[in-house]
Amino acid sequence: MKNILLTISYDGTNYNGWQRQHNGIGIQEKVEEACSKIFGQEVTVIGAGRTDAGVHALGQRGLIKVDSSIPIDRIPYALNTALPDDIVISAAKEVHEDFHPRYDAKEKTYRYLILNDKFPIPQYRNMSTFISSDLNVEEMDKGAKYFIGKHDFIAFCSTGSSVKTTERIIFDAAVHKESPFVIFEVRGNGFLYNMVRIMAGTLIDIGLARKKASDVETIILSKNRNMAGITAPAQGLTLVEIKY
Repeated sequence: MKNILLTISYDGTNYNGWQRQHNGIGIQEKVEEACSKIFGQEVTVIGAGRTDAGVHALGQRGLIKVDSSIPIDRIPYALNTALPDDIVISAAKEVHEDFHPRYDAKEKTYRYLILNDKFPIPQYRNMSTFISSDLNVEEMDKGAKYFIGKHDFIAFCSTGSSVKTTERIIFDAAVHKESPFVIFEVRGNGFLYNMVRIMAGTLIDIGLARKKASDVETIILSKNRNMAGITAPAQGLTLVEIKY
C-alpha cells in the first residue's frame, strides 16, 4: 500500500463544501469516486481541512492509501480523467506511513477576493464578493496587521466548533488592491470555523468606515463574536496553499 498526498484545486460553487455530505455533494465524495474508479478499489480521502459550501481551493490536500502500480507522477493525469471539470488534481507525492494531512500541516494560506467597483462583473460572481462602495484599503491593511501573532481568536469563530483551543498563530496578514479587486491574504498555523470569513467581514467594516483599524485589537481581546464583523460570503474565499 502506498500513502499518496494529493494536491486538489476546485471551484466550490456547485458543492456543499469539502466533506462528504448526507444531503448534497461534497468535493471529498467526487475525489473518492474518481480514486475508486481509477485504482479499482474502495478509497477514502482524508482531507487537510474542511472548506464550506461555495469556498474554493488552489491547494487543498488529501491523503489516500492505495495499492497501485501507476507511477506517482501519472496519478494526477489518471484521476483527472474521472473528475468533473471543476475539480482538478494538480500534484501527487508519496509520503511516510504516519503522515496526516491535517495534523502535520505547518501553515495554511487563505485569500479573500472583493470586487470593488461600480458594477459587478458576471464572470467573477462565484469567485468574489461584490462591494460597490469605495473601500479604504490602507485602513483595511492596518487592521489586518493586528491579526499577526499568537492570539485567542474566539471572537472570530462561528458557533459549532469543537476545537480544543481557540488560540492560533497568524504569521502574516495583508490587504492590497489590484484594481478592480481588493485582496485580503492571511497565513497562519491554522484557522477556526469561519475565521477567515469573519476576519474579512471585519476588514470590510473598516474599509467602509464602520469600524477603525485599531478596533481589531479590541475585538480580539474582547473574545466576543458579536463585536466582530459579519461572516463574509463564502464565494470570495480560496484556500491557496498548505505547507508541511
